[in-house]
Amino acid sequence: MQLTRTPHVVVVMGVAGTGKTTIGPLLAARLGVPYAEGDDFHPQANIAKMTAGTPLTDEDRWPWLDAIGRWAHERAGLGGVVSSSALKRGYRDRLRAAAPGVVFVHLTGDRALIEDRMSHRQGHFMPTALLDSQFATLQPLQSDEAGVAVDVSGDPGDITERAVAALRELPQPSN
Repeated sequence: MQLTRTPHVVVVMGVAGTGKTTIGPLLAARLGVPYAEGDDFHPQANIAKMTAGTPLTDEDRWPWLDAIGRWAHERAGLGGVVSSSALKRGYRDRLRAAAPGVVFVHLTGDRALIEDRMSHRQGHFMPTALLDSQFATLQPLQSDEAGVAVDVSGDPGDITERAVAALRELPQPSN
């Protein structure tokens, strides 16, 4: 397997259940850069809300996004992969404000497939009941945003290879 290095800091984004926590580390390994789990940046209060089935507000998300943005900023020019739902354009703008060179890999898929995958997860705090709110909140990447959409059908290896191939098509950052 050929190792692909990139100075990009990649944010693996998408609704819950698309595989951010699975694909993120695989993508980081393929790119030869560190991985950071976005859920680890959540304050405990956010985790408690989501565990209780309460969707987060924007106010809940700002400290979380700022923490992810700081990590991404520290990795600028070095590369890295971090997961974050980054469902709204405003959330991605906030990440770009902290780390202007970030690019997004938007994991996309059919709602039924994602719900099925979520229902088989063990030990995750995000209940399937919040999937509808995730899809309602989702604002897909716009043409002026650096990033790619990658379908999540198939096995994790296939998804990762599609992400690597799509990232190769992006311009390299100028640092």
